[in-house]
Amino acid sequence: MTASLSSLQSDAILLLQQLVRTPSFSKEEAGTAALIAGFLQERDIPCIRIGHNIIAKNKHYDAGKSVIVLNSHHDTVKPDSGYTRDPFSAAIENDMLFGLGSNDAGASLVALLAAFLYFWPRQELPFNLVMAATAEEEISGSGGVEAVFRSDVFQAFCGTSDYSNCCGIVGEPTQLQLAVAEKGLLVIDALAEGCAGHAARDEGVNAIYIALQDIAFLQQLRMQEVSPLTGEVKTTVTVIGTDNTQHNVVPSRCHFVIDVRYNECYSPEALFSYLQQQLRSRLTPRSMRLRASAIGREHPLVRAGLQMNRRVFGSPTLSDKALLPFPALKMGPGDSARSHTADEYIHLSEIRQGIADYIQLLQNVTF
Repeated sequence: MTASLSSLQSDAILLLQQLVRTPSFSKEEAGTAALIAGFLQERDIPCIRIGHNIIAKNKHYDAGKSVIVLNSHHDTVKPDSGYTRDPFSAAIENDMLFGLGSNDAGASLVALLAAFLYFWPRQELPFNLVMAATAEEEISGSGGVEAVFRSDVFQAFCGTSDYSNCCGIVGEPTQLQLAVAEKGLLVIDALAEGCAGHAARDEGVNAIYIALQDIAFLQQLRMQEVSPLTGEVKTTVTVIGTDNTQHNVVPSRCHFVIDVRYNECYSPEALFSYLQQQLRSRLTPRSMRLRASAIGREHPLVRAGLQMNRRVFGSPTLSDKALLPFPALKMGPGDSARSHTADEYIHLSEIRQGIADYIQLLQNVTF
């Protein structure tokens, strides 16, 4: 029997308080994984555990139907030094639940779990639902959502290794609007190489000056393709230094880091190749995993959200959407501006609305 909306809302809020009270820094999510698994098992819902990731599927799962993956994460960053209250208290005051991870992304996680519970027992469900409460999102770690979809255990549980009939809802704080596109992240280590010499004489080739020329190019760079959803490609130098410890030596090496936030018009490979051609410094990409992504306005998930008069937008922040092997819509209660801030909070009314909206969205979906 399907639980009532009010009981789902109450249970979700209680679970969120438990999650907030349980520290779950990235790679240290054993406690919250156990809480989520216990929450499902108490309701006689079978689940599997892959690392610190908890997976469940609807009761009448049919391998012949399309699959909607409900995904959010239960890891958090470390608490900001500006906290004025216990980050693990989960105190409720005036419709606000305070605590680390309450907004990012605990509220989305418990709201998705509540929506999953609402649909779990239904025989007539026109699609399958898979609940994936995942780890390591805050560090884009390989033990999180990527590990789930690579796993033989997951593929056996869901009866497929083909994700062509899958799509997903990624729970992150978007004020319940539809994030249909997301910028990718390419981090590049750059090394400018010159020749050492004495600073008092006109000797050597100063690697700092080579680096500065490259940095000036990056500061002025405007790539041709501008996304209507996520805007321009943005290149920012965030770290710089040399190995020098002596004031009178012209440095032969200067290293710096380039943070590239790119839109869905480009691949990381193409951007890296272009930058390597333009810059004198030697470039090394740290990773090309965190790709820009977009889901079309005609996709069933987006159409379902538009029926609810939600607006579409492009998100500047990364999520597990970048690592899913199928199209996904990012949507959830809360406000991204509160994420990673001191005295983080979520309104209880936002959680309740999130549960109702996820249920309505899924009821609107037609494949």
